[in-house]
Amino acid sequence: MAYASQLPVNVITGFLGSGKPTLLQRLLRSSDLKDTAVLVNEFGEVGLDHRLLQSSTQPTLLMDNGCVCCAIRGDLQEAMRGLFDQRQRGEVPPFTRVVVETSGLADPVPIAYTVLAEPVLQHHFRLGNVVTVVDAVNGLDQLRRFEESVKQVAVADRIVLTKTDLLEEGPAPLRGRLAEINLSAPVMENRATLSPEDLITRDLHDAAGKAREVD
Repeated sequence: MAYASQLPVNVITGFLGSGKPTLLQRLLRSSDLKDTAVLVNEFGEVGLDHRLLQSSTQPTLLMDNGCVCCAIRGDLQEAMRGLFDQRQRGEVPPFTRVVVETSGLADPVPIAYTVLAEPVLQHHFRLGNVVTVVDAVNGLDQLRRFEESVKQVAVADRIVLTKTDLLEEGPAPLRGRLAEINLSAPVMENRATLSPEDLITRDLHDAAGKAREVD
């Protein structure tokens, strides 16, 4: 299956309280992500546009910026198949990308594996990349205490540090620990200049993305 005909799936993960919804909400304001479908794990932290999800009785809803937002109420495979079927029937706008926001305790490996290995899904979707959000204040302690936090960092293609403005001595010790777990993933601080291209739209698993990554 050619990459051009498959929809990229980006996974945004991170431990409890890392700030995934805040980061994603800001990124979705960009026109680069206007044709995006967002799948939110509603059983974890308060997710993206939580109030809209709570008040909506529909399986999906159209956000003001043109994105389609859907709560994952069951299996990820079923959610992605259902969303794609809605797209094919014209019941939702023809999105060109899917972003999955995981819960804070999620292991992102099964999520990525679902996209890569499930026969029906891999016909229509491909893995874009995995973005892991890390709380700069509590990150070192979380990495010591929680295996889920380590797994989330280990599989990341991009790592985003949040709450760096609350640190007195800077994030150098945390950066060192992150490099020990995952040396290849660039570590970026969550600033206003951080764009969808930095994190999401420059897909790493297509031919062009691999070439850029080597450069």
